[in-house]
Amino acid sequence: MTKRVMILATDGFEQSELEKPRANLEKAGIETEIVSLESGMIRGWKDKDWGDAIKVDKTVDSIASCEGYDALLLPGGQMNPDILRMNERTVAIVREFGMAGKPIAAICHAPWLLAEAGLIDGKTVTGWPSIRTDLTNAGANVVDREVALDGNLITSRKPDDIPAFSKALIEKLGENVEKSELEAA
Repeated sequence: MTKRVMILATDGFEQSELEKPRANLEKAGIETEIVSLESGMIRGWKDKDWGDAIKVDKTVDSIASCEGYDALLLPGGQMNPDILRMNERTVAIVREFGMAGKPIAAICHAPWLLAEAGLIDGKTVTGWPSIRTDLTNAGANVVDREVALDGNLITSRKPDDIPAFSKALIEKLGENVEKSELEAA
């Protein structure tokens, strides 16, 4: 049976941190679905300006549960997770994936959502340097490495970590992939 990954994002997602892991998942035969706050299109952030727009498949309000999904992918960017963590339904979705023990992969600033959902107390995680104090204050053991794995949580620091981040998620879903085959930032 084909695995399905929900990608939770809104305007201001880091372009490479959504597009590259998504491409890597799809290359491994894993389906992806973009879920956002509103229907239509959302725009990424690339370098120091707005990036490309991508189509939203579903809204957070249309998601009844995490049933039907095998994992959750949370791309970073500064704006994206900051906006998402202010939405009650979004935080509930992240919490539900965590409570169900399903893999959650969060990169860059996205571990903010894990903290908001109360999922990192006592866990080993990583993230963008500017949020590490926030993660520590939420009870996490924060490390500086390309991928931190702790139970169902997969976290990474930045776009350069995308191949290792993608590989960790793909393997957590029971698929095999060579890191050299994965798209980088």
